[in-house]
Amino acid sequence: MVGTRRVLATDQVMFGGSTFKITFAESVEEELVPDLAACEVLIRASDRRRIRELVRRWFLKETSAYVVKKVSELAPILRVRPSRVDVREIAKWGYCTRSGRLSFSWQLVALPEALREYVVLHELTHLAEFNHSPAFKRKLATVCPDFRQREKELDRIFPYDRLTTA
Repeated sequence: MVGTRRVLATDQVMFGGSTFKITFAESVEEELVPDLAACEVLIRASDRRRIRELVRRWFLKETSAYVVKKVSELAPILRVRPSRVDVREIAKWGYCTRSGRLSFSWQLVALPEALREYVVLHELTHLAEFNHSPAFKRKLATVCPDFRQREKELDRIFPYDRLTTA
């Protein structure tokens, strides 16, 4: 698909919507050192196959901090309250259960801020409207008027596990 982007490829990773070059260095000690200014990530590990796991740990920490902050900031605006919020290994960017639990992909932090925020707003809106009905879309539009454009942008970004990596 033209214009699509992957979160993680052999030599690069998306973070905050930017593409970061991965530099791998063989080492007994494992370490991931992001250089946000240079858009580079140094990964030290015994094997290249460890890259995904080290990126997953980094993203899990960053996404968890982001989601906690964003949900507490946005939930009152929608006048909703999740029963629980977590970050996990899921195929979608996020989902909501009937019991009010919100789950988000560990890869959420790869997205640009506007798309991350859209995912959080989308899931929070499900706490008020548990479907994708016109009422859901109206409520989402009150807090995210450009939600349709954000959805289109999000459709062009594929989480790591959705495509076979090179």
